[in-house]
Amino acid sequence: MILQISASQLQIIVAQAEDIYPQECCGLLLGQVPSAEPWQVQQVWPMANAWNDQIAGDLGMDCSHGKGDRYWMDPAEMLQVMREARSRSQEIVGVYHSHPDHEAVPSECDRQLAWPDYVYLIVSVKRGKVIAQNAWVLDNYHAFQAVPLLVDAQTTKGICVP
Repeated sequence: MILQISASQLQIIVAQAEDIYPQECCGLLLGQVPSAEPWQVQQVWPMANAWNDQIAGDLGMDCSHGKGDRYWMDPAEMLQVMREARSRSQEIVGVYHSHPDHEAVPSECDRQLAWPDYVYLIVSVKRGKVIAQNAWVLDNYHAFQAVPLLVDAQTTKGICVP
């Protein structure tokens, strides 16, 4: 698998990650699941980080973590995005989020909460500036595997945001 994203779409994610730092940003990657590679992002949809102690408790997770190292997207908002995407013959193909002052690699929490049919784009933000981005998918053993990320400077479609 290869994930293709335009430079302008990636810039939307970078701007959100830097603006929200030191909290984690999050959002959805919309497109169409292709029969061949690459998977091309058609639209980036920023979401609010809704992580809170109640969600942590509901998930049976440590409540000492906050938005600086956890993210959560409201399921009702995700459903709205899914409906909007379907009205344009798109679907959610992935999720992105930032790791403030950590590497762009999935955490154990990321692995526990990940869905197998999505690609995950993680951006590393150090001292308020994005320094790296990597894409990941879950394998059959529910372990993350890196996938190539192709940033296409020529592609400009799909840079709309809500």
